[in-house]
Amino acid sequence: MLLEVLALCGYGLWMLLGLALALGLYSSGRGDALVPLALGCVFVSAGLLAACLRLRVMSEWHGWQIGRTQRPTREALLALATYFPMLALGGLVRGDENFWTMRLVSMTLVLCSLSCLITSAYGYRTRRLAAQAGVAAQLPVSRLLSAWYGGGLWLWVCLAFQTDLTSAMAEPWPWAIGLLLMAMLLGLVDGVGWQSLRGASPLPRPKGLQLRRFLAAALICAVPCLSLLLVPVLPGGRWLAPCAAGAYVLGKSMELWLYDFALTRFRDARLAAPETELP
Repeated sequence: MLLEVLALCGYGLWMLLGLALALGLYSSGRGDALVPLALGCVFVSAGLLAACLRLRVMSEWHGWQIGRTQRPTREALLALATYFPMLALGGLVRGDENFWTMRLVSMTLVLCSLSCLITSAYGYRTRRLAAQAGVAAQLPVSRLLSAWYGGGLWLWVCLAFQTDLTSAMAEPWPWAIGLLLMAMLLGLVDGVGWQSLRGASPLPRPKGLQLRRFLAAALICAVPCLSLLLVPVLPGGRWLAPCAAGAYVLGKSMELWLYDFALTRFRDARLAAPETELP
């Protein structure tokens, strides 16, 4: 789940960076754009590397069991294709807002990352609940919001340690308020998903699930939101930005593990019990 959350943050970081470059809002320094671009590449490639090494923590990558099946899935092919606009953007970034090729490649990266997130969410839902995909109907929206929120936190880390920013991105409060609103939307969508799963499952909830969900929610929303508010006002507050992003990664990994555990229990219950006995 940690690798999955890192991939979400990486795609979200690419989308936000590509959108900022396409609109001419990001820094004019070449290195300032390459840092978040490379950071997103590390996050996205972590799962691919683990799958190539055949580690137990990552047996497949976007449905493709590397080394066991020769042909990658369409989902994996789309994820691999996303690397091309990322590499092209790394070579084209010059900070020239009138360079239309860079803007075109930036929007291509945004669209490829968005498509990869949507297809991977549907692919995961199909593999986990092939016959009961309606239980996790909000999953694609939740993954998109998670990617935007997590990517925004990591882009905030890059912005916090860069000084030569344009005025549109240098003002901290609009960026922080946008992330706070994104956290509220993410909490609402994830809450709907848990309610739908709770209503569809005939099994009692495991002990301690509510406490662990509360801890995950605190790491996802409370700690990053508090850090976002304190970064502009505290001396040396920029160091709170990586703490906020790290807390989100840890909390989201915990929440995805809990949700996957609940999905497994629901699927096993559907297979073990007669369909007439289930609501």
